[in-house]
Amino acid sequence: MKYSLYSAFIIYIILVKITFILLSITKIIVKHKNPKNTQMIDKLEFWRERTEFIFIICMAILLICIFYPGAKIQLDEETRILLYLFGIILLITAKWSTFFKESPTIKEIQHILSNR
Repeated sequence: MKYSLYSAFIIYIILVKITFILLSITKIIVKHKNPKNTQMIDKLEFWRERTEFIFIICMAILLICIFYPGAKIQLDEETRILLYLFGIILLITAKWSTFFKESPTIKEIQHILSNR
């Protein structure tokens, strides 16, 4: 089977995401079994954050490659799943409080609704 650079990049992104998931699960287990082991929890969180950052950068590069004018890349199932997960992750990790707490319009709507 012949792999292209594109296929290798997709595999790399999947491996980064699997690493992120494993680090997240390990952190939860360590935090549950030994909450006083803050050094290990901090190390796991450090690497979890780094793998999440690498995933986001890789997904941005993937989007650039896919939507580059004249690119002849067709979306395969793996790419569609990665883009779907990327969208969910962005929605979950977005700083929603910045939008809802800072916006004067949202404050006005909250004020109007709370006076009913």
